[in-house]
Amino acid sequence: MDSLHTSIQSIIEEAGWLAPILFIILHLVRPMLFIPVLLLCMAGGLFFGVLYGALYSIIGLSLSSLIFYKLVHVFPSLHRKITSLKEKLLGNRKVTVGQVMVLRLLPFMHFYLLSLYLIEMTKSLKEYMYYSVAGILLPSIIYTAFGRAISEMPWYLTIITAALLLGVYKLFGRSRQPEPEGSSI
Repeated sequence: MDSLHTSIQSIIEEAGWLAPILFIILHLVRPMLFIPVLLLCMAGGLFFGVLYGALYSIIGLSLSSLIFYKLVHVFPSLHRKITSLKEKLLGNRKVTVGQVMVLRLLPFMHFYLLSLYLIEMTKSLKEYMYYSVAGILLPSIIYTAFGRAISEMPWYLTIITAALLLGVYKLFGRSRQPEPEGSSI
């Protein structure tokens, strides 16, 4: 494993300024290669360091979000497919922007499904990109900086972390729901 890391590291060093561009492009083709965001961000931290790995992941995921926005508006069939996936997985559940940002932290959440929620909640490309980039920042930094630790956590710590994130998700949902009529609290 150490020799593989050394080999990849030397390839990146030989690629020079082209390596970050190729890494960003890898973020753009990631969905077609079925590479999870988590793994790509972890690789960025491993090969480029925390600062540059997170920066390249943020750029790649932001461009990926922008391309998804454009594709959904150009190809209605793509919009229907992602909407169908959303309904199958989550029903007609309404979520807040804060909940989408928390869900971005969960490694098993579908990146473009959450992007669809943002598209439905926002009124313009500018607003969508603002929330999309804001939602990408923390996961990119966390996955890049602590990727190894997250991937090597014992199963019980992984379950506890997921439960805490789901608790925060529920908390965001309750704070945005209107009070029932007749409630005087």
